[in-house]
Amino acid sequence: MTRKETYETRAEQFLLPLMEKHGFELVDVEYVKEGGSWYLRAYIDKAGGITVDDCEMISRQFSDWLDAEDFIEESYIMEVSSPGLGRPLKKDKDFARSLGDEVKIRLYAPQDGSREYTGILKAYDAADVTIELEDGSERKFSRAQIALIRLAFDF
Repeated sequence: MTRKETYETRAEQFLLPLMEKHGFELVDVEYVKEGGSWYLRAYIDKAGGITVDDCEMISRQFSDWLDAEDFIEESYIMEVSSPGLGRPLKKDKDFARSLGDEVKIRLYAPQDGSREYTGILKAYDAADVTIELEDGSERKFSRAQIALIRLAFDF
Protein backbone atom coordinates (compact mmCIF):
# COMPACT_ATOMS: atom_id res chain seq x y z
CA MET A 1 0.00 0.00 0.00
CA THR A 2 1.35 3.43 -0.92
CA ARG A 3 1.72 6.17 1.67
CA LYS A 4 -1.22 8.00 0.05
CA GLU A 5 -3.43 4.90 0.34
CA THR A 6 -2.31 4.34 3.94
CA TYR A 7 -3.23 7.90 4.93
CA GLU A 8 -6.60 7.70 3.18
CA THR A 9 -7.40 4.29 4.70
CA ARG A 10 -6.51 5.33 8.27
CA ALA A 11 -8.56 8.50 7.94
CA GLU A 12 -11.49 6.53 6.53
CA GLN A 13 -11.30 4.00 9.39
CA PHE A 14 -11.63 6.84 11.89
CA LEU A 15 -14.36 8.67 9.99
CA LEU A 16 -16.71 5.79 9.17
CA PRO A 17 -17.94 5.19 12.75
CA LEU A 18 -18.22 8.96 13.24
CA MET A 19 -20.38 9.19 10.10
CA GLU A 20 -22.61 6.37 11.30
CA LYS A 21 -23.02 8.02 14.71
CA HIS A 22 -24.29 11.25 13.12
CA GLY A 23 -26.25 9.70 10.23
CA PHE A 24 -23.84 11.02 7.60
CA GLU A 25 -22.28 9.34 4.60
CA LEU A 26 -18.54 9.37 3.98
CA VAL A 27 -18.43 9.99 0.24
CA ASP A 28 -14.65 9.99 -0.16
CA VAL A 29 -11.31 10.64 1.50
CA GLU A 30 -8.40 11.86 -0.60
CA TYR A 31 -4.82 12.82 0.05
CA VAL A 32 -3.61 14.92 -2.89
CA LYS A 33 -0.95 17.44 -3.76
CA GLU A 34 -2.18 20.65 -5.36
CA GLY A 35 -0.10 23.74 -6.06
CA GLY A 36 2.77 22.55 -3.90
CA SER A 37 0.61 21.78 -0.83
CA TRP A 38 -0.74 18.46 0.41
CA TYR A 39 -4.45 18.21 1.25
CA LEU A 40 -6.29 15.58 3.27
CA ARG A 41 -9.94 15.97 2.31
CA ALA A 42 -13.02 14.24 3.62
CA TYR A 43 -16.23 14.62 1.64
CA ILE A 44 -19.38 14.01 3.67
CA ASP A 45 -23.08 14.05 2.86
CA LYS A 46 -26.51 13.28 4.32
CA ALA A 47 -30.11 13.20 3.16
CA GLY A 48 -31.18 16.78 2.54
CA GLY A 49 -27.58 17.96 2.21
CA ILE A 50 -24.73 18.69 4.55
CA THR A 51 -24.50 22.04 6.38
CA VAL A 52 -21.55 24.21 7.35
CA ASP A 53 -22.24 23.30 10.99
CA ASP A 54 -22.06 19.58 10.10
CA CYS A 55 -18.71 20.10 8.39
CA GLU A 56 -17.39 22.12 11.33
CA MET A 57 -18.42 19.47 13.87
CA ILE A 58 -16.75 16.65 11.91
CA SER A 59 -13.73 18.84 11.15
CA ARG A 60 -13.09 19.51 14.85
CA GLN A 61 -13.25 15.83 15.78
CA PHE A 62 -11.19 14.80 12.76
CA SER A 63 -8.55 17.45 13.50
CA ASP A 64 -8.26 16.38 17.16
CA TRP A 65 -7.82 12.76 16.11
CA LEU A 66 -5.21 13.66 13.46
CA ASP A 67 -3.27 15.70 16.02
CA ALA A 68 -3.31 12.81 18.50
CA GLU A 69 -2.37 10.14 15.93
CA ASP A 70 0.19 12.28 14.07
CA PHE A 71 0.81 9.67 11.34
CA ILE A 72 1.16 11.98 8.32
CA GLU A 73 4.79 12.91 7.77
CA GLU A 74 4.39 15.95 5.49
CA SER A 75 2.67 19.17 6.42
CA TYR A 76 -0.85 19.22 4.97
CA ILE A 77 -4.14 21.07 5.00
CA MET A 78 -7.16 19.16 6.30
CA GLU A 79 -10.59 19.92 4.84
CA VAL A 80 -14.08 18.53 5.46
CA SER A 81 -16.73 19.48 2.93
CA SER A 82 -19.74 18.48 0.91
CA PRO A 83 -19.00 16.68 -2.36
CA GLY A 84 -20.96 19.40 -4.17
CA LEU A 85 -23.46 19.25 -6.98
CA GLY A 86 -21.08 17.78 -9.55
CA ARG A 87 -19.80 15.07 -7.22
CA PRO A 88 -17.52 12.48 -8.80
CA LEU A 89 -18.65 8.86 -8.93
CA LYS A 90 -15.90 6.68 -7.50
CA LYS A 91 -17.43 3.77 -5.62
CA ASP A 92 -20.09 1.27 -6.61
CA LYS A 93 -22.52 2.89 -4.16
CA ASP A 94 -22.06 6.19 -6.06
CA PHE A 95 -22.89 4.50 -9.35
CA ALA A 96 -25.88 2.65 -7.87
CA ARG A 97 -27.30 5.89 -6.43
CA SER A 98 -26.82 7.66 -9.78
CA LEU A 99 -28.43 5.12 -12.13
CA GLY A 100 -30.86 7.07 -14.31
CA ASP A 101 -29.12 10.40 -13.63
CA GLU A 102 -27.23 12.49 -16.15
CA VAL A 103 -23.45 12.10 -15.88
CA LYS A 104 -20.47 13.67 -17.58
CA ILE A 105 -17.54 11.46 -18.49
CA ARG A 106 -14.03 12.74 -19.19
CA LEU A 107 -11.67 10.26 -20.84
CA TYR A 108 -7.90 10.04 -20.62
CA ALA A 109 -7.68 9.86 -24.42
CA PRO A 110 -10.16 10.93 -27.12
CA GLN A 111 -12.59 8.42 -28.60
CA ASP A 112 -14.21 9.28 -31.92
CA GLY A 113 -12.71 12.77 -31.66
CA SER A 114 -13.97 13.62 -28.17
CA ARG A 115 -12.70 13.28 -24.61
CA GLU A 116 -16.01 14.28 -22.99
CA TYR A 117 -19.39 12.59 -23.15
CA THR A 118 -22.65 13.37 -21.36
CA GLY A 119 -25.56 11.00 -20.98
CA ILE A 120 -27.87 9.08 -18.69
CA LEU A 121 -26.11 6.43 -16.59
CA LYS A 122 -27.70 3.16 -17.67
CA ALA A 123 -25.38 0.46 -16.30
CA TYR A 124 -22.04 -0.16 -14.63
CA ASP A 125 -19.91 -3.04 -13.44
CA ALA A 126 -16.33 -3.52 -12.31
CA ALA A 127 -15.03 -3.09 -15.87
CA ASP A 128 -17.44 -0.80 -17.77
CA VAL A 129 -19.86 2.13 -17.59
CA THR A 130 -22.74 2.51 -20.05
CA ILE A 131 -24.54 5.78 -20.77
CA GLU A 132 -27.44 6.69 -23.05
CA LEU A 133 -26.54 9.60 -25.30
CA GLU A 134 -28.93 12.39 -26.29
CA ASP A 135 -29.78 10.63 -29.57
CA GLY A 136 -30.95 7.53 -27.66
CA SER A 137 -27.93 5.39 -28.53
CA GLU A 138 -25.90 3.71 -25.80
CA ARG A 139 -22.16 4.04 -25.37
CA LYS A 140 -19.99 1.78 -23.22
CA PHE A 141 -16.70 2.97 -21.74
CA SER A 142 -14.08 0.92 -19.97
CA ARG A 143 -13.50 2.25 -16.44
CA ALA A 144 -9.77 2.20 -17.22
CA GLN A 145 -10.41 4.81 -19.96
CA ILE A 146 -12.32 7.17 -17.65
CA ALA A 147 -10.35 9.97 -16.02
CA LEU A 148 -13.41 11.39 -14.26
CA ILE A 149 -17.11 10.67 -14.12
CA ARG A 150 -19.41 12.99 -12.22
CA LEU A 151 -23.02 14.03 -12.03
CA ALA A 152 -23.85 16.56 -14.71
CA PHE A 153 -25.79 19.67 -13.80
CA ASP A 154 -27.20 22.55 -15.79
CA PHE A 155 -27.90 26.05 -14.59
